[in-house]
Amino acid sequence: MKIKGTFLDEISHDIPHQNWGRKEWDQDFAYMKQVGINTVILIRSGYRKWLTYPSEILLEREKAYQPPVDLVQMFLELSEKHQMDFYFGLYDSGKYWEKGDFQQELDLNKLVIDEVWSKYGTMNAFKGWYISQECSRKTGAIIDMYRGLGEHCKSASGNLTTLISPYIDGVKNISQYNNETSRDLGVSLKKHEQDWDEIFDGIKDAIDIVAFQDGHIEFDELDDFLRINKQLADKYGIRSWTNSETFDRDMPIKFLPIKWEKLLMKLEAAQRIGMEQAITFEFSHFMSPQSAYLQAGHLYNRYQEYLAALKG
Repeated sequence: MKIKGTFLDEISHDIPHQNWGRKEWDQDFAYMKQVGINTVILIRSGYRKWLTYPSEILLEREKAYQPPVDLVQMFLELSEKHQMDFYFGLYDSGKYWEKGDFQQELDLNKLVIDEVWSKYGTMNAFKGWYISQECSRKTGAIIDMYRGLGEHCKSASGNLTTLISPYIDGVKNISQYNNETSRDLGVSLKKHEQDWDEIFDGIKDAIDIVAFQDGHIEFDELDDFLRINKQLADKYGIRSWTNSETFDRDMPIKFLPIKWEKLLMKLEAAQRIGMEQAITFEFSHFMSPQSAYLQAGHLYNRYQEYLAALKG
């Protein structure tokens, strides 16, 4: 199992910003390419008032801050230079859908989708969309919102690929804003299956790929949950990737690069279950040789050794 894609976390609302410019990002894309990454996914184009591109819609309606650089344009240009596919992550208001107003989140993002496709849709690297509102359970109108967002992405762009990366409501589903690393009870396998059977049934024609985050459950639960995820996705004709997180949820410091042994266990579990491929959150902070975290470069070295061993 190889990591073929990574998220780009440039809003950095809960992870320290690295203050990179084009030179550093260009180098990072080269590092990604060296280990076989061919897909980059903008985790979100905006969060609350912070933006990655100068959106007239969000500057006016959300009173967002004017970004000094058009990062979407830069990422698309670097994707073309390094021959990678780029997925655009939608806007997360951080308020509407979290307060139960799923329709307003949907309506606002429809305007963003149209604006983005008009602005960047001719770029060759623009290959798909990422629905950035992450969930773990069937809450509120999440099915209607996912379906509406996926359908609008497809209709605006001539049916480009749509991706979601939900999480499992496991024992490690803990807020990043406290020091705890686990809780006594997580969702049962049966309840997880019931919720996602219903969600997938409702979104099957609007979402093409699902990549569940793999870090919210214990390592000895991986096979069982990944198997259910794969079986349900297959049932509804949705492609199965795995989002193999490269940060460690077991540490009270949120967040540090993961121990290589743990990442290897997760990749091997995904391989056993038959996942199509792995993506990660996220290369630049937790796996890059030029990351602010020294351990990330060592993880890169261990992963290179792993790839070499796979080649025999």
